[in-house]
Amino acid sequence: MKTVKQQTIDTMRVLAAEAIDKAKSGHPGIALGAMPMAYALWAEKMKHSPKNIKWCNRDRFVLSSGHGSAMLYALLHMFDYGLTLDDLKNFRQEGSKTPGHPEFGEVAGVEITTGPLGQGIANGVGFAMAERHMASHFNRDGMDIVDHYTYVLCGDGCLMEGIASEAASLAGTLGLGKLIVLYDSNSITIEGSTDIAFTEDVCARFEAYGWQTLTVADGNDIDVISAAIDEAKAEKNKPTLIKITTEIGFGAPNAGTSQVHGEALGAEKLAKLKENLEVPADEFYVPDEVRAHMSEVVSDLNKNVDEWNKKFNEYAAKYPELAKEWEDRMAGKLDMTKLDSDEFWSFENKANATRNLSGEMINRLAKIMPDLFGGSADLAPSNKTNIKDGGDFSKDNYAGRNIHFGVREHAMGAIANAMAAYGGIHPFVATFFVFSDYVKPAMRLSALMELPVTYVFTHDSIGVGEDGPTHQPIEQLAAMRSIPGFVDFRPADGHETAAAWYYAVSNGKHPVGIALTRQNLPYYEETGRGALKGAYVVRDSKDASVILIASGSELELCYKAYDELAASGIAARVVSMPSVALFEMQSEEYRESVLPKDIRARVIVEAGCGFGLDRYVGLDGAKICMEGFGASAPYSKLFPKFGFTVENVVETAKKLVK
Repeated sequence: MKTVKQQTIDTMRVLAAEAIDKAKSGHPGIALGAMPMAYALWAEKMKHSPKNIKWCNRDRFVLSSGHGSAMLYALLHMFDYGLTLDDLKNFRQEGSKTPGHPEFGEVAGVEITTGPLGQGIANGVGFAMAERHMASHFNRDGMDIVDHYTYVLCGDGCLMEGIASEAASLAGTLGLGKLIVLYDSNSITIEGSTDIAFTEDVCARFEAYGWQTLTVADGNDIDVISAAIDEAKAEKNKPTLIKITTEIGFGAPNAGTSQVHGEALGAEKLAKLKENLEVPADEFYVPDEVRAHMSEVVSDLNKNVDEWNKKFNEYAAKYPELAKEWEDRMAGKLDMTKLDSDEFWSFENKANATRNLSGEMINRLAKIMPDLFGGSADLAPSNKTNIKDGGDFSKDNYAGRNIHFGVREHAMGAIANAMAAYGGIHPFVATFFVFSDYVKPAMRLSALMELPVTYVFTHDSIGVGEDGPTHQPIEQLAAMRSIPGFVDFRPADGHETAAAWYYAVSNGKHPVGIALTRQNLPYYEETGRGALKGAYVVRDSKDASVILIASGSELELCYKAYDELAASGIAARVVSMPSVALFEMQSEEYRESVLPKDIRARVIVEAGCGFGLDRYVGLDGAKICMEGFGASAPYSKLFPKFGFTVENVVETAKKLVK
């Protein structure tokens, strides 16, 4: 006779399969094969509270195999997270609470949007890093208010992705003992057996990264799985990978085959599944004894919060300032008066590279934002991202504020997403702008989840110079601007760099990419907070007949061209456009005031490809942009070579005015 635990597991297996079958799409294989490990974790080992879903000291669970969403939704239903049977019946339908992949902010209990395989492993590393950093800052002897684990459930596909290797290598280096990965090893991919493309010894690989590895031979044995999780938690200095051998699609007629991975079972196979698992034929059926069992489980889980609240009240009485900081940080509070001060917006009247100015801003912010935490992909000296006296985040100093991600751009972005989702941290990451291609999948998910991660991208154009075309970004700015909800910023000087950081740390919703120069740029009196509107007028003439538009380093060309055009009797307007995204957020009236429709002669100047800029110059305007890749030479030679000169701007404008 089945135990009530086994009944519960099989009930959830069938609920997931039925949801998929009703939608006629989804992935039943993982739900049927991995449900025992999910139950063992959620019911017996994971610290969480369905009554207090956002409880800050909960263990984090990341489903890296995001296609297994039906499994997660069955768990969320049975563990009383607010999903109903009707929600399960509405799986993958428009407006449902049960989308095809779990979506952060859309489904209660989903810690982060993993989406593409492998992201979740890096997210797990990010959550574990956040836990260690916050614990080192807030915990005091006998009062560990931050003390929880991060669990990741992944599959073979996740471990094939390069991001998984990047993240796992860093996790081992950092000794993240509170990170535990449950590896659903079912040896099947969409194309068939893993033997065709994935035969490595995964445990040996992770041991080489500095992980503890454990194995469970039978994925249906919840007692052994629970014991393995206990053993993993006993290892304090290493993350742990638990390889659990399962049969994909367990109980279904086509179990163990690639067909069960991503296809609904259909009525006949679903009926056979219920028969094999000894589950009643009724649709979306949950036995009373299973409901009663889960009620007890959930009741016990909810006690976790009561115990923590008692501890936090004692902590607050003894350390009131730290308790207040904790509450403010977890609430995302920011003292805007310090960002609106003259000191924040003031710079020396001298030429400087915007990467240097950004470095200055980071250190100004670090003094007023204890939650500022981040670093670079092995380029901090070039990116200028080091927080002075902030210390280095390492297994010997989790309080450090400077993260050394190593040359791991993709993992870096996904780790930062998890830190932002964790709360209490404003993460920033950095690399050369050309390498944003390696970060872009994480940037896209930052925007999708509305997580305000700041991306610092230096060496922003052909101004990189001697490193040549492999390191000179051309299409990257257009690519960044193409991401919905992602805010681009290419500042022309210190004032605009301050505006970029101001928006990045205060908007609370949009990720921001700041593209910064290697070469020195002028100081302008006319620039400033107008940059927060994306584009604004910095020089103007009465009855202007031509508008010169630029971002970043090319503003200097338009600024100087203004005077030469005036000497020729041509009145011009100069518009700085550091952020296309912010400009598009402004009212139609504001945009018309900056770029009036009746001035059709327009020149836009940007040392990257002009893709997407036609809307600002119209049919009668002109673009001075890159038409191909750059070259290896000093930037002072490259700008004239590719037409980025005051003379070219003036001549182009004159042709349009005529």
